[in-house]
Amino acid sequence: MDPRKRLGVLAPSSNTVLEPETVKLLPADGSISVHVSRVRVVRISERPESLAQFEPAPFLAAAELLADAHVDLILWNGTAASWLGFERDRQLIAQIESHTHIRTTTAVIAINTALARLGARRIGLVTPYVAGLEARIIGNYRTIGIEVASAVRRDLTENTDYAAISPGEVADMVRAAAREPVDAVVIMCTNLAGSSVAQALERELGVAVLDSVRVAIQHGLELLRAPSAARDLSRRA
Repeated sequence: MDPRKRLGVLAPSSNTVLEPETVKLLPADGSISVHVSRVRVVRISERPESLAQFEPAPFLAAAELLADAHVDLILWNGTAASWLGFERDRQLIAQIESHTHIRTTTAVIAINTALARLGARRIGLVTPYVAGLEARIIGNYRTIGIEVASAVRRDLTENTDYAAISPGEVADMVRAAAREPVDAVVIMCTNLAGSSVAQALERELGVAVLDSVRVAIQHGLELLRAPSAARDLSRRA
């Protein structure tokens, strides 16, 4: 029997950042491998056709393909629930687990778990998104008692344009967001190249910097290493 754990990742189809960054974050001993299935996401805005990209049917189909590989955990590594509402990810998890009998989590749940561990009540927000989505994210965090004290955005809608923002530019956005007193800065987008600069920024700024890809993968690795990660979800079907 293969002793390795398999991490299954659901990725936005136009995302080109999360896969190479994920590989860097995996254990060097090869004990965990990563396997990716894609969901079509191209443009991100408040338009109905953009919001419709996050309906559950394509996610269930992509999760089925990961189930064929007998992955031990499914991670939706996208941040749509930050503007659609946190309940959307909880509903998606329930649907995927019922459909595949494989434990499932998401990037937004990973971020919110990290914020809870920090006891964060004031955060800085870094996104590539338009003002309307930023406002939705701010409102959703308000519902769980977290104030977005500062927000820096790029007003872009093409997901491929997000990936073209350099790590240095992301770092400058984080620095701008950290000018206000905050408990953490969240880089909210898995197609922003923040993973490689997050730790250095924490040391520079003296504040937690939660990059979506880095936090999501770390969360996934924690679940895979925990005894409960191997539970048989078929008992819940």
